[in-house]
Amino acid sequence: MTYTTLFLAVFALSTSAIFVKLADAPATITAFYRMLFAALLLLPFLVASKSNRKELSTLTKKQWGLGLLSGVFLATHYVLWFESLHYTSVASSTVIVTLQPLFAMVGGYFLFKERYRLGALIGCLVAIIGSFVIAWQDFQISGEALYGDILAFIAAGVITAYFFVGQHIRKKLSLVPYTIIGYASSSIFLWIFALTQDVSFVDYPSETWWYFLLLALVSTIFGQTVFNWLLKWLSTTVISMGILGETIGTCLLAYFILGEVISLQQGIGIALILIGLALFLLLQRQNVKIADDKRNQLN
Repeated sequence: MTYTTLFLAVFALSTSAIFVKLADAPATITAFYRMLFAALLLLPFLVASKSNRKELSTLTKKQWGLGLLSGVFLATHYVLWFESLHYTSVASSTVIVTLQPLFAMVGGYFLFKERYRLGALIGCLVAIIGSFVIAWQDFQISGEALYGDILAFIAAGVITAYFFVGQHIRKKLSLVPYTIIGYASSSIFLWIFALTQDVSFVDYPSETWWYFLLLALVSTIFGQTVFNWLLKWLSTTVISMGILGETIGTCLLAYFILGEVISLQQGIGIALILIGLALFLLLQRQNVKIADDKRNQLN
């Protein structure tokens, strides 16, 4: 059930690059309204729940600090990634920003003592190769595109840090309080950053406002928020591996919405990603089951 939910969330997240491309607004403004609208959409769930309100009022300074830190990471990630989409292609930016497993495996090994079977590592490598196969024809040898690719790569590392904070704090904090703290603080940081730029907060066409709302509802509530929920049961590495599937969703959506053709090369890349994900998730699940069985025997 958790893996099914993971892939549904990945598909929802796949809409991000499409909506950002369609929105006629600067990266900072797009990110600001995405976080603000997402926080407002979740606010009724906080207000209506006595347990959520009580939990929020009894947070420790450390929990508040980690929640605010997650907001900083999230704000930074979206500014860097959205900005990268102005310099490089959707495929290239999406592929690079979903290289989170590279950061997640290193961080998971040192921070959470996670161990990976050889087959799972091979599956990760196959999936990453599949991502590069999809985007290979879109990589451009130019300074502008390279700048966009570097921004997307940094964004991948930052969002991985966000998930590591969530993996730690979600063990003791419920979904809605944690998520609202992260989204609300992220929107505040983005608002402050936007004030330093010569950009408007309101002068945008009606279609762009709809894309802001869709980014909040579809990409964030049904995508990012579901990842926050899954962090209680799945590691950052597993979620990051699942997010590699975002490349597939983005290609399919680009075909139907933007009219971009899925080439044979992209089809091969999609197949490699699916094979790699299946291999990684299957073997990693077996690894977790073996570890649980050992713990049960010791108890």
